[in-house]
Amino acid sequence: MRFLRRSLVGLFLLSVTIGLLGYAGMIFRDAVEVRMSRESEARPARERIMAINSVDVKAQSAVPVITAFGQVQSRRTLELRAGASGRIVWLAERFDAGASVAAGELLVQIDPTDAQSALDVARTDLADAEVELRDAERNLELVRDELTASEAQAELRRQALRRQRDLAARGVGTEAAIETAALAEASANQAVVAQRMAEAAAENRVDQARNTLARMKIALADAERGLVDTEVRAAFAGTLADVDVVEGGLVSQNERLATLIDSDALEVAFRISTAQYARLLDGDGRLTLAPVRASLDVMGLDLVAEGRISRVDASVGEGQTGRLLFARLDRFAGFRPGDFVTVHVQEPPLQDVAILPATALDAAGSVLVVGPDDRLTVAETTLLRRQGDDVIVAAAGLEGRRIVAERSPLLGPGVLVRDLTAERAERVAGTEPGAIQADEEMISLTPERRAALIAAVEANTRMPADARERVLSQLQQELVPAAMVARIESRMGG
Repeated sequence: MRFLRRSLVGLFLLSVTIGLLGYAGMIFRDAVEVRMSRESEARPARERIMAINSVDVKAQSAVPVITAFGQVQSRRTLELRAGASGRIVWLAERFDAGASVAAGELLVQIDPTDAQSALDVARTDLADAEVELRDAERNLELVRDELTASEAQAELRRQALRRQRDLAARGVGTEAAIETAALAEASANQAVVAQRMAEAAAENRVDQARNTLARMKIALADAERGLVDTEVRAAFAGTLADVDVVEGGLVSQNERLATLIDSDALEVAFRISTAQYARLLDGDGRLTLAPVRASLDVMGLDLVAEGRISRVDASVGEGQTGRLLFARLDRFAGFRPGDFVTVHVQEPPLQDVAILPATALDAAGSVLVVGPDDRLTVAETTLLRRQGDDVIVAAAGLEGRRIVAERSPLLGPGVLVRDLTAERAERVAGTEPGAIQADEEMISLTPERRAALIAAVEANTRMPADARERVLSQLQQELVPAAMVARIESRMGG
């Protein structure tokens, strides 16, 4: 009985539970239906406000800068070559790569024995030729004296013949005397002819002696040049490079010994596009001598050289484009031929332009202007130049207005914005931004980090001595420029 009673109570409780669950399900269904059938109340939509950074447009004069890459080279480079073959018997003490030499300094001496012997022989031959010429001239004088005597004797014979004929005409002389005088005159005339032939032969001998003397002088000059060719001298003051000889070595004629570079006459060669080249031409189509600045980054310190464009290459070059320009450098402390540098060329200045961030301009050449009610409008402008992260545009129609510095797909005409730049300007009004920036750029170093930076700078052999001293003096300070530390550590691998 107890078992049956408990079973009935359990069935009753189960039935009640099932009934309650079913009732609850019906109530939930009715509530969902009532909620779904009720009309939804429309909430008023709130306009989204976008935060932006802005820049003020100011009309100004800007100087566009063309950035290119070029290589430093010397305007005067001379290959030192051997003028004669032989053994090198003497080398200058400073005949090494990188050594500086003076103009006219003797650098290499090739064995001059053979050249000196040839010079002595040429001098002896010249002396013989001079002796021969003097003897020929003396012989010519004697022959001319004999010719004069022969002509005088012939004149006497002619006078004797005339006298005999006069005597015969008066009936005093004889035919035999006349014949004897005529034979004597003919003999005298024959002697004159023979002396004239001797004079011609003597003159010919003098001419030959003079030609021989001229040849001997030429041979002597060749021998002197041959002796001079055994010496290699510096044609101008410069620096030696590519030295490839040793004392006692054998060299052949015209063999290259070294290269002499004039390190005081440097220029930089760089290539720009045709459009950039066209902007450097004046109204007559001639290339302007635009200012140029070449920079070389050396362990956190930029070596800077200034100069002006001097010329443009005559041809484009096979497989090349644009124009190859050359600029002479005026001040170039620390530069060497072969340095790969960054070249900045100043174009003619542009008037009434504005410098804006490149992100403020879209592909269509338009900007977003912040209106008085903080809503954006579109304004058209003309892109003139791109300068790194900035652009130079025409300021007409934009002067005095604020434009969006960084555009995004969420910004467009009519959008309500919040100008963060204007708010920051109001907060920092009256402060010294220059001092804040200086504090941000200076950092302190730990002793280990400072020692590593100093060791890296001292190990750099390419840095000029004065530049190294300036960098080391800055590293000794309590606060060090962060940019300089970053450059040095980037080359250390840190």
